[in-house]
Amino acid sequence: MDVAYIDSYSYPRFLGPQFPFPSPPRPPGGFPGAPDGFPGSPGGFPSFGGQQPPTTPPPAFIPQQQLATPFAVDPGAISMCLFRNTFIWLRNGSSFWFFPIFVGPRSVAGFRWNGRFWTIFGIDTRRIVSFTCF
Repeated sequence: MDVAYIDSYSYPRFLGPQFPFPSPPRPPGGFPGAPDGFPGSPGGFPSFGGQQPPTTPPPAFIPQQQLATPFAVDPGAISMCLFRNTFIWLRNGSSFWFFPIFVGPRSVAGFRWNGRFWTIFGIDTRRIVSFTCF
């Protein structure tokens, strides 16, 4: 019987250290007996390659929107906001605080502030109208 060997060099090519393999689904309430800090445990937090969410909330103000563009946001421009509090305005009218930790060719990923805590979040840059970072 042959055993297939898959190494990190051949499968899949687009995955790298910044794109960890997806985690298996977690049971409700976490894994019984999992140590504190383990993803899915009461004190755990799923993360991007070990990157944890910010330990403090974003600024308490909402910045004024500067310039909206009809074109897609340039990944090079938003990469200047990596690991900084960033306020994002979307094409659908939504806006929120975001803490980006990864910028790809057409997407950005990080943590979004939901009003109480940071949650993992990713979005296509074509959905972003404008942003400003602090």
